[in-house]
Amino acid sequence: MVYKHILVDKVDKIAQVTINSEKVRNALNPETVEELRETLRELQSNPDVLTIILTGSGEKSFVSGSDISFIRNRHFLETLTPHMQNLYSEIEKNEKPVIAAINGFALGGGCELAMACDLRIASDNAKLGLPELNLGIIPGAGGTQRLVNLVGIGKAKELIYTGEIVEANEAKKIGLVNQVVSQKELINTAQEMAKKIVSKGPLALRLAKLAINSTQNMTEGLSIEALAQSILFATEDKVEGTSAFLEKRKPVFKGQ
Repeated sequence: MVYKHILVDKVDKIAQVTINSEKVRNALNPETVEELRETLRELQSNPDVLTIILTGSGEKSFVSGSDISFIRNRHFLETLTPHMQNLYSEIEKNEKPVIAAINGFALGGGCELAMACDLRIASDNAKLGLPELNLGIIPGAGGTQRLVNLVGIGKAKELIYTGEIVEANEAKKIGLVNQVVSQKELINTAQEMAKKIVSKGPLALRLAKLAINSTQNMTEGLSIEALAQSILFATEDKVEGTSAFLEKRKPVFKGQ
């Protein structure tokens, strides 16, 4: 199937999925989210694919985040059906191991996308963070839950409260990514890891992922995150934060 924003290559039981919107730094919009969903569902049902690599086009961004103009105009009732949160949960539950090859910025929804993957390999120019509070909202695609699981509650609070963006080596130090390599070696490293994975027993891989994921029950936390985000999307601060971003100025929040 041909997609507008997604490229898929399949070689030796490994599928590489590339978000192909380099002009907008691979930012996610509803159409891209739906294409990702369809692609990953197809790959899960494909017996000739055992491992998936997820990356972005170009050398500057994995996924720079969500389309801010879309966020600014989105109504709070729409967030009660959290499409990105649902997609990322599908990635986490996908029977095939998913490796994020982070080739640059992974901010907001991009960082949340990487965290939903099983493993994360970052290029040495990668930068990761959850700066949503700058927009008057919170990480709403699983970020409040998965970041805690990866880096611990104290560090997660620091990163979310401050919106700090961390460079690749710091991300590895705190456990946010597994490896850091040069941009030139990023895809090769991801492919080598994928080759190691596909050499194992397919059923054992599937059940290993199921068993590991069963230790982290996020159902309640994700529900609270979605509810909190829907409330924030009805506020004046959300409009101010997203407008300030698009207008390239500092936001003036009023707490309402």
